[in-house]
Amino acid sequence: MAKFTKEEFINGLKEMTILEVKELVDAMKEEFGVDPSAVAVAAAPAGGEAQEDNAAKTVVLKSAGGNKIAVIKILKEITGLGLVEAKALADNGGNVKENVPADEANNIKAQLEEAGAEVELA
Repeated sequence: MAKFTKEEFINGLKEMTILEVKELVDAMKEEFGVDPSAVAVAAAPAGGEAQEDNAAKTVVLKSAGGNKIAVIKILKEITGLGLVEAKALADNGGNVKENVPADEANNIKAQLEEAGAEVELA
C-alpha cells in the first residue's frame, strides 16, 4: 500500500463531506482503538480561560431534538451540505463546523438550539 504524505492526507480530507470525515474517524477508532479527536484535544496547548474565549471553536451537534426538519434546514444553510448529508448529520450528530471564531460558533449554536437541537462547543 502506498504511503501518503501529511499534505496529501490533509488535501484528501478537504475534499470530504462532514459525514465522510465522521465515518473516517469512526473507522480509525475501530481499526486503531484510538479516538483521533481525543488526541487532538490532548495535544492542544494549555491556556487561560481568556485565551479559550477567543480561540476557534468547533460546533458539535449532539441531538437534532424533536424538530429535525428545522434543524436539517439550518444545517444545510450553515454548512452548504446537500439534503442527504444534512439529514445524516442530524440523525447521527457530529461536527457541524470546525475552527470557527467564537462569535460565529455561538451564533450557530443559538440558531440550532432555537430549532430544538442539542449543541455543544468544543
